[in-house]
Amino acid sequence: MYVAVKGGERAILNSYRMVDAYRRGDSSVPELTLAQIREQMPLAVSRVMAEGSLYDPHLAALALKQAAGDQIEAVFLLRAYRTTLARFGYTVPLDTGAMRLRRRISSTFKDVPGGQVLGPTYDYTQRLLDFSLEAEGARHVAVATPANGVDNEAEEIQTMPRVTDLLQADELVEAEPIPPGDPAPSDLTREPLAFPASRAARLQNLARADEGFLLSMGYSTQRGYGNSHPFAAEIRYGLAQVELFVEELGFAVTIGEIELTECQMINDFAGNAEEAPRFTRGYGLVFGYNERKAMSMALVDRAMRAAELGEAADNPANDIEFMLYHSDNVEASGFVQHLKLPHYVDFQTNLELLRRLRAQRQAAGQAAGQAAGQAAEPGTDTRAAAPAASAAQCGGAASQCQRQEESVA
Repeated sequence: MYVAVKGGERAILNSYRMVDAYRRGDSSVPELTLAQIREQMPLAVSRVMAEGSLYDPHLAALALKQAAGDQIEAVFLLRAYRTTLARFGYTVPLDTGAMRLRRRISSTFKDVPGGQVLGPTYDYTQRLLDFSLEAEGARHVAVATPANGVDNEAEEIQTMPRVTDLLQADELVEAEPIPPGDPAPSDLTREPLAFPASRAARLQNLARADEGFLLSMGYSTQRGYGNSHPFAAEIRYGLAQVELFVEELGFAVTIGEIELTECQMINDFAGNAEEAPRFTRGYGLVFGYNERKAMSMALVDRAMRAAELGEAADNPANDIEFMLYHSDNVEASGFVQHLKLPHYVDFQTNLELLRRLRAQRQAAGQAAGQAAGQAAEPGTDTRAAAPAASAAQCGGAASQCQRQEESVA
C-alpha cells in the first residue's frame, strides 16, 4: 500500500534537470553523437537491441545516450518505445545458413568446409590497456582482405555448410523436423508466458533475457550443477537477409539485412530404449554481435531440455519456470527498484507490530520474575541464608585441608 508524496513535484522536476546535467557531464568536453555511439560502441548497441527486442542501431544508440550508458535502463527505454510501433506483418523465417559471414568458428573440427573464419574478436588479444587509444583523432586501421585479393563472398557462403548438417548426415546428431502443421510460435510480447512452455517460447524468452543471468546460469551447468559437457559445434556472426511475403505478389521480397550471432552447442546423449546414442542440441540466436550471450543461451536451452530427454532435472538451470520467470532484466530491475518507492504505511504497520511484540516480551519476562519470587518458601531470608551456606562450605574445606597437612607431617 502506498501513499502519495505531497509537495514533491518541484523536487521531481529538479531531479529531471539534475540527471540531464549528470548525463551531459563537463560542458567543455564535446558531446557524444549518436553516430559515435553506434559506430564505436557496437557491442553495447548490440546488447541493447537484443534485450530490447528491437533491431534499430540508431534507436539503441539514442537509448544508451539517454540512459548515460546504463544498458538495462536503455533496454527499458527501447522496449517502451517498441510498444508504440505498429505491426504490419511477419517476415518469413530467417535462413541463417545463408548469412554473409564475418566470423565463423567450430571447436569440434579443425578442418571444416570453408575453414575457420576468425573475424573481429577479442579472443586472441592480450587483456592489456592500449594507451594509444588515449590519443585524439582517428588511428589508421588496417582492413583485412582475402588472400587472393578477390571478394568471394558468394563462394564462401556456398562452401560453408553447417557443422551440424555434417553430423546429421551420419545421424550422429538429433534431427529438428518441422512440427506437424508448422504451428505459429507464441508471441511473448503480446501473450503472457504460460506453462508448460514450448521450446519456441523458451527460446524467445532467452533471446531477450539478461546476458548476465544467462551467463551465470550457463556457467553453473559447467560447474557441477548440470548434466552436460557441451561442444561449440559452430558459432556464426554476419548479415542475414530479412524477407517479407507479399500476398499481392505471391512471393517473398528482401526488405533488408540484420546482424545476427548464432551458436549451436552439441551435448552427449546416452540414448534410451527407443533412441540410439547421439548428440543433442542447444541453440542460441541474438541480434547484433554477442557471442557470449548466444553461447550462454545455447547452454541454458540444452539444460532446460533435460527432463524431456529423460535426464536428471534437479539443478537450477533445469527448472524451466525458475529460468523463464527470472531471466528478464526489465522485470527484475523494476521489482528490485520498487523498494525505493514510498512504503510509509507498510513500515508504520511493521513498526507498531514490532513495538507491541517487544512490549509483550518485556511483560512476559517481568511476570516470570514475579512468579519465581513467589515460588520461594515464606519467611525464609534468602539474603542471609546464602552467606551462611558459603561460610559453612569454607569451614568444611578448611578443616579438610588441615587434616591433609597433618597426615603429610
